[in-house]
Amino acid sequence: MPLAIFASRCTVYIMAYPAKTDRSAILAAAVGILAQQGLRGMSWRAVAASLGLAPNSLYRYFASRKHLEMAVAAEVAGRLHAALLKTNPEKQAAEKSIRAFAKAYLRFAREQHLLYEALLVPRPASGEDAIAPRRLWLFAVGVVSRVSGPKVAQEATVALWAFLHGIAALQSADAFDAEKPFSSSFEFGYRAWMEAARAAASVGTKRGR
Repeated sequence: MPLAIFASRCTVYIMAYPAKTDRSAILAAAVGILAQQGLRGMSWRAVAASLGLAPNSLYRYFASRKHLEMAVAAEVAGRLHAALLKTNPEKQAAEKSIRAFAKAYLRFAREQHLLYEALLVPRPASGEDAIAPRRLWLFAVGVVSRVSGPKVAQEATVALWAFLHGIAALQSADAFDAEKPFSSSFEFGYRAWMEAARAAASVGTKRGR
């Protein structure tokens, strides 16, 4: 059969992307799986299957699983930020706002522990996926700077985050018990951080005179 005739009789099938497929739908599906199964369960295939898609369909919206994870981390950062905003720090005394911030952070980490996992895997975000984490960071620095002063606010924020993440990790591992009590352990660390932040603010004030 001549090639021209053969080609004219061939039918080319093009796989269309389902109408329900878009970046936000894929992201929502991934977050849903993360909330139920954690990062290990949030596989490329699992996300695609939850939407009734072939795995390769996801590449139209995310270059790789790493990029999908960055988008999920940004979504979780936005949710944590929203939870922390409910503490209304601007309406409270500076030190009370830190306690409210800490409690809200730990509550989120405890109640949404599988989502919280997404915040802990190092993966530098860029573009739109960098916006929510950046807003969360700036919010935290703003709350902390009211106690520590602006000069060491970033260092004090990292220290507070390290303390809260450590407590959150121990919560997740069910490490607290009668011998290792949560409340008094939290208070000890909280007071130590607060004293250091106050001292830093005092030094900054004296140098500014």
